[in-house]
Amino acid sequence: MVKAVRIQHTGGPEVMEYVDVPIDEPGPGEVRVRHHACGLNYIDVYFRTGLYAQPLPAGLGMEAAGVVEAVGSGVTHLRAGDRVAYAGRPVGAYAEARIMPADNIVRLPDSISFDTAAAMMLQGLTVQYLFHRTFPLRGGETILFHAAAGGVGLIACQWARAIGVTMIGTVGSDEKAELAKAHGCAHVINYNTENFVQRVREITGGKGVPVVYDSIGRDTFIGSLDCLSPMGMMVSFGSASGPVPSFSLNELASRGSLFITRPSLMNYTAKREDLEQMAAQLFAMVESGKVKIDIRQRYPLSEVQQAHRDLEARKTTGSTLLIP
Repeated sequence: MVKAVRIQHTGGPEVMEYVDVPIDEPGPGEVRVRHHACGLNYIDVYFRTGLYAQPLPAGLGMEAAGVVEAVGSGVTHLRAGDRVAYAGRPVGAYAEARIMPADNIVRLPDSISFDTAAAMMLQGLTVQYLFHRTFPLRGGETILFHAAAGGVGLIACQWARAIGVTMIGTVGSDEKAELAKAHGCAHVINYNTENFVQRVREITGGKGVPVVYDSIGRDTFIGSLDCLSPMGMMVSFGSASGPVPSFSLNELASRGSLFITRPSLMNYTAKREDLEQMAAQLFAMVESGKVKIDIRQRYPLSEVQQAHRDLEARKTTGSTLLIP
């Protein structure tokens, strides 16, 4: 038996239970991983509330780092004792240990700690695909990135600076603005005291930006469209304020033939070779020191309810860990 977080039905943080669950030997193509640290991400809230559906009862959590305890038949790229990390399905990382498909796991360089890995896999791989695959940045662009002081945002600030991109970031407080600046964000807008659309237009000399990366959703969606230059791309990759409401496609045409996409990390890492390439680039950025993972909150896994409350109240900044 191991301790793990389970939900019997969807709802608020109180639906999460810290319970004993059985754990088996890994089957073909599987490994058993003993977690040293688990990552907390906003997508976990989507699963807990039912915005993202899954069969119930169920676990929660999308990323963790630890050590392989046992390997099932047919697994050749991992062995017992390997340091590993992962981000993605199946859901259930909030646990002391679990069974995982071996193809979803990558070996962790000795230079990267378990805490760092658990804090960066989902968020770092997200920045990798956003900047290099969804809308490939070549350097010299000016972009808009919402929630610049969050876990994904602070990685994006540093990554943008490293590749020569001018990042405009939005935040919800002056304290978060200073944090984003300290991590390399060129221009920071406090959306609670400033009109971010107006400020983006001022910063860009009225041109707008070629791409907006938006994890907020409902509250920023139309404003994000208004920040785009003609034929710009809206990348909606989260719904922290709620789902984007239905809208007419004419909203895109009237603003200059805009593009819009709703990407998911799981689609970008579906092929093993893509996952390995993306992880290698992330590890290289961290090992070089160009991107530092800022872990600002740690909670015992048993206090997962409070961790979710703080996340939803936007009290957290940077990356957050749950420690089994």
